[in-house]
Amino acid sequence: MPDGLGARLPAPLFERLALIGVGLIGSSIAHVARRKGLAKTIVATDAEPAVRKRVSELGFADEVAETAKAAVRDADLVILCVPVGAMGGVTQAIAPQLRDGAILSDVGSVKGSVIAAVTPHLRPGIHFVPGHPVAGTEHSGPDAGFAALFRNRWNILTPPEGTDPEAVARLAEFWRAAGANVEVMSPAHHDLVLAITSHVPHLIAYNIVGTAAHLEEVTQSEVIKFSAGGFRDFTRIAASDPIMWRDVFLNNKEAVLEMLGRFNEDLIALQRMIRYGDGQGLFDLFSRTRAIRRTIIEQGQETAAADFGRRAAEPDE
Repeated sequence: MPDGLGARLPAPLFERLALIGVGLIGSSIAHVARRKGLAKTIVATDAEPAVRKRVSELGFADEVAETAKAAVRDADLVILCVPVGAMGGVTQAIAPQLRDGAILSDVGSVKGSVIAAVTPHLRPGIHFVPGHPVAGTEHSGPDAGFAALFRNRWNILTPPEGTDPEAVARLAEFWRAAGANVEVMSPAHHDLVLAITSHVPHLIAYNIVGTAAHLEEVTQSEVIKFSAGGFRDFTRIAASDPIMWRDVFLNNKEAVLEMLGRFNEDLIALQRMIRYGDGQGLFDLFSRTRAIRRTIIEQGQETAAADFGRRAAEPDE
């Protein structure tokens, strides 16, 4: 059928896509799957009745199932879009209903603990290919999703040893068709990399915003009123889903604690530079970090726009 641009959509990559959990990521997958014709039928479900009702109102899924068990029946691709702490329980519930040959994936930002929680419940013939779309906003819920969320963002696949290569290739094709870049790495390496690129920055943001709020309360100052751009940036990160991030830190504690240790060592070194007036040391550090920012922009993962590269609304396509 036409996609609105005069071209015809290719044949669907999957017959039936089931999305378990319909927040920002789940709803965005539904939007792009429909826009790009990636699945013949899109089924969505959520543990919250109000969310299921809203998904029905928004109309981005062909079917809204009452339960996860009902959603996965006959699905050849199932994607778990629930907090990482809930992955094991959800898998246990849906495992008997998964069809032979189905691909099961997820979108959690921790992989080692998810694999440990999910795989014991799966029988042979179910292909578990964990994934992590490194994309998001501070918004959540089914209204937050949009089709362009994954465009030029990375999706990291972490198949356990022995995973069927054809299943990995099919899921990679799905995500590339959704606009994402795909990288395959080991679960342990993923968790270490994401600890420093995502998890620790979020932890720091939560801490700084909490400290500022406490200072505001104790001193009756105007810390919040006169917050500059840097603090504003931290508040955006700290507005992320608290349930999701609670589970991330509890399920990637070893890697996060290791990265926090390194961060604390570097912070002490920075403190010494300031205390002893080491201007050259500060200049050298800031020059290196500025170069990293430029590299991120050059790789298309951010823009140099004055609004920190975040627009109020992203076009769908």
